[in-house]
Amino acid sequence: MLILCFSAFVCFGVVLVLAGANQAEIAADLGLDLARSGLLVSTLAIGIGIGVVGAGPLFDRHARRPLFVGSTLLAAAALIFVDANISYSRLLVHLIAIGVGIGAYDTLINALVIERFRDRAARPMTIVHAGATVGAMFGPALAGFAITQLHWTASFHWTGYAHLALAAAALAYPFPKPPARLPTRPTSQKTRHLAFTPAMLPFAAIAFAYVGVEAAMTIFAVPYANGVLQLSPDHGRLAISAFWSGLLVGRIGSAASAKLLQPRLFIVAGLLGAACIVAGVVSKSAEVLVIFGLTGLAWGCVYPLMIALAGRQFPKTPGTATGLAAGFGAAGGFAVPWLTGAIGDSWGVATAVGSIAFWSVVVAAGGMAAARLRPPPFEDLR
Repeated sequence: MLILCFSAFVCFGVVLVLAGANQAEIAADLGLDLARSGLLVSTLAIGIGIGVVGAGPLFDRHARRPLFVGSTLLAAAALIFVDANISYSRLLVHLIAIGVGIGAYDTLINALVIERFRDRAARPMTIVHAGATVGAMFGPALAGFAITQLHWTASFHWTGYAHLALAAAALAYPFPKPPARLPTRPTSQKTRHLAFTPAMLPFAAIAFAYVGVEAAMTIFAVPYANGVLQLSPDHGRLAISAFWSGLLVGRIGSAASAKLLQPRLFIVAGLLGAACIVAGVVSKSAEVLVIFGLTGLAWGCVYPLMIALAGRQFPKTPGTATGLAAGFGAAGGFAVPWLTGAIGDSWGVATAVGSIAFWSVVVAAGGMAAARLRPPPFEDLR
């Protein structure tokens, strides 16, 4: 199971950085300012939010293979049909569809890991999510190669073909069946209950801030390197890879010790991430790869640990809980890049990137609240 899940997250990671890695070329072709560039990632986040929230209740109630195959095929089609003559509005539609597809299989994978490993889910969740960092590390290089050899749309097409391969592999994979005993409360009521329960709020805040920062750091790496530090767009793409490389190292490092995977780790990660961002912007260091890499390193553990602990907090409905938590993350992925772009248009790219440190502090605050929670015991639902 973990091999398929890891491979899917590699594709997920590539998708996350496509807009950022191609930002200069897309902006030049379509005449975009920073706010409208940020809206590319925000629109992808809207789709991811729809996918992650919608797939949660489906996971808890229905067969998993059709859901996984359908989500990968949707993402594949939306990626492959991005063409060189695409308009800005049609690109936004494609990004929503791509987000729905990858968001749906994101929730399916998260819930599968929690359902299988239960109390021990934090470590395998971290390992599986390392696949997303691997994909995001190599995504900028894929985009750079496509730009020099063909056109920026080629990187979208290649990623779409990879999703077709995922769908084919899933047809041969034995997915587990949903629980025999289903929740009696209607899905809409159950989702509303989880959304407003105090136990979900720390994970909602952490997810919102983390995904927002992840998206903003990715989409504004090229404008920051080029506009503030007078470096080439290629250097900005390397900064994206450095950020995701840091995330990978951080995830592997935290997964090496189960004792590290505790809610208090959010506090450390949030404060260190904020410090790295502020230090880099204030110093105007040309070592942008180092700054982005250290920020990623500080943040490596946050997202998979948040997903694992959210599912652990609601053991009867792991699909709904993890989907809802990821949905709050998608909301952050929409709001933070757009807000950061608006700040950049008004006060400059350096100020915009510096403002990202605020959201890192929000993660630390959410970690303080999560550390006070006491999860219920798992129940055998079969």
